[in-house]
Amino acid sequence: MNGTHLPEPLNRANEVEHLIDAVKALIIPFIGAADEAAPAKATAQLAGNNQGVTRNVLVESCKPEELVKRLDFSLPKVEGRGEEGLLQTIKDILEHSVNTWDQGFLDKLYASTNAVGVASELLLSVLNTNLHVYQVSPALTVVEKHTARAFANLFGFDGPRAGGISCQGGSASNLTSIVIARNALYPETKTQGNSCASGPFILFTSAHGHYSVEKAAVTCGFGSSAVWTVPVDAAGRMDASALRGLVVRAKAEGRTPLYVNATAGTTVLGSYDPFEEIAAVCRDHGLWMHIDGSWGGPAIFSAKHRGKLAGAHLANSLTVNPHKMMNAPVTCSFLLTPDVAVFHKANTLPAGYLFHGPGDDDEVWDLADLTLQCGRRGDSLKLALSWIYYGAAGFERQIDGAFETAAYLADLVASRSDFVLVSSNPPPCLQVCFYYAPGGLVADEPEENTRRTRVMVCKLVARGFMIDYAPGDRGSFFRVVVNCQTLRGTVDGLVKALEAVGKEVAAPLIGALERCP
Repeated sequence: MNGTHLPEPLNRANEVEHLIDAVKALIIPFIGAADEAAPAKATAQLAGNNQGVTRNVLVESCKPEELVKRLDFSLPKVEGRGEEGLLQTIKDILEHSVNTWDQGFLDKLYASTNAVGVASELLLSVLNTNLHVYQVSPALTVVEKHTARAFANLFGFDGPRAGGISCQGGSASNLTSIVIARNALYPETKTQGNSCASGPFILFTSAHGHYSVEKAAVTCGFGSSAVWTVPVDAAGRMDASALRGLVVRAKAEGRTPLYVNATAGTTVLGSYDPFEEIAAVCRDHGLWMHIDGSWGGPAIFSAKHRGKLAGAHLANSLTVNPHKMMNAPVTCSFLLTPDVAVFHKANTLPAGYLFHGPGDDDEVWDLADLTLQCGRRGDSLKLALSWIYYGAAGFERQIDGAFETAAYLADLVASRSDFVLVSSNPPPCLQVCFYYAPGGLVADEPEENTRRTRVMVCKLVARGFMIDYAPGDRGSFFRVVVNCQTLRGTVDGLVKALEAVGKEVAAPLIGALERCP
């Protein structure tokens, strides 16, 4: 062989198959336990195992310092611990994690994924490619462009260059929209910076808007004081007349109004802002209009609920997160637009070592040239495969069902004498907000309402329910978030559990406030 060495055989496929089988043997029971526990939720009781021992499938909660001891997590300083160490670590993580597949997880604006979501994550992991340039991700680039265009069309962005990009999450999508707004409306800032504007930039957002707008202002060098909050009406919707007044005031003070962030589904109440009225203000004063539909945007799939998004087609950009209402895996966020060419012009920079695609006037295939990212995972695939699996009609049924479940919960709460609704009935989105109010009376002291709410939230975890709370004028209130997989029996059980723990905390506690782990 003239000294030529034969190549050593690779065995990676068999190794992957073996590990996938081993991990599958751990994660399927994890998901299955949530399914098995679901019937017991309606009775507000914990499920039992084959030996009749009750167990909390949702989470075995403990304080951080206790969890550190239980996990005893460490990284090897020399040799790895191999398959045995890997699988033991996975077991420990599953044992001490919140099982978002459990029906009792009603806490945040997301929940578990689903079977097609798991499949999409597996495919992305196997491909392990970067969607920065077409050359290394041809199929996924085509999928992202087509999916973003189809998604944008639903919101009324129907021009020849309508579309969008995927970002790392809603906050990243909102940040990207602000950078695009500045660079598009004031192109000189792209090279000269914020100081070349005639006055300090001002961003406007609802008093109930997401904190990501303020964080983005800090990131962009505007400072948090550049974000002016606009008052809301009794339903939590931005007051467009107040917005107009603030824009006029900013101009009178020598500032530069730049951007309005309207919201489709606010984080607490789930309100949808009046987009047509807001668009009129933006049009009259030359502002960029963005809609943060991270939470409520998927209502566009529903004939019953898409009216909440009337006027969305007037926006310059729109964020929507399928990983929230649509149960896609985290993260899956889109920034959509009527004209992708605006994104390209605002964000493109020369990088001859990376981008070899066409110029500004042609179709952009190197997707990182539209974004603030270089490394980009193919998150759009998660929506694309789900769309193929369920179809738009399947999404509509899921979303309609979730809205019906939220309305059912609001009815249950309204019918009980010991609760007072904060949300409208039916609620505008999938969260239902309310106070615990024995005898129908909310406590006079906000501190007492906050105490009751926080202690009840803690006690619910032991009963297999996890919900959240938010501050209000009369102290903190409950915020329960249903999702497309929430069963009505789960909602029945939650109300029963709330009534039970409410009786335990009705009298003020002596000493320090109970603390959740």
